[in-house]
Amino acid sequence: MSDLTLPAEVRTEFGKGAARRARREDKIPAVIYGHGADPIHVLLPSKATTLALRTSNALLTLDVEGEKHLALAKYVVRNPLKRIVEHLDLLTVRSGETVIVDVYIHVEGELAPGAVMNLEHTSVEVEAEATHLPDSLTVNVEGRTVGEHIHASDIVLPKGVILLIDDDTLIVNISEPTVQDLGDDDETVAEGDVVAASGEKSEEGE
Repeated sequence: MSDLTLPAEVRTEFGKGAARRARREDKIPAVIYGHGADPIHVLLPSKATTLALRTSNALLTLDVEGEKHLALAKYVVRNPLKRIVEHLDLLTVRSGETVIVDVYIHVEGELAPGAVMNLEHTSVEVEAEATHLPDSLTVNVEGRTVGEHIHASDIVLPKGVILLIDDDTLIVNISEPTVQDLGDDDETVAEGDVVAASGEKSEEGE
């Protein structure tokens, strides 16, 4: 997992108006908390922060006016339409301590012919050392046939990562394709109706 450094300036104005002004200046309001310390309200550069958050469980080094804080994004507020980051809650961490996070499941490989899959869980909860969190966990479906499901116990975990769900939890369901019955293709024409080539009903005697 990459370690990204972001400059952060202490935020002195609060409220919706101040937050809107900050976003107009391409800054994201955020709060840093954890380890019993008082929360630190900061502003982060919008573009660099948004890029950093594209990496799942990105470890961030926040330079708050010369003071460094190692942190993980715990809560991200995004604009529902523009999908831009509007606010961040950041949890400070220390090297050597463990944290609980959700990690995405990445599926690789091709199923055997005649089989389809459904990813039942897009992510799983794990406990791992804060500075060595995996970006994703990979499951391989190469050659799997109908009925060869993949459970949590099949996930290969990196060293030091503990899975926090039951081993028998279904991750990938492999089954036969579903055939949808579209009904009779024959078009039913009501008795007494004559459909003309133009699509209009002709009248008798014409």
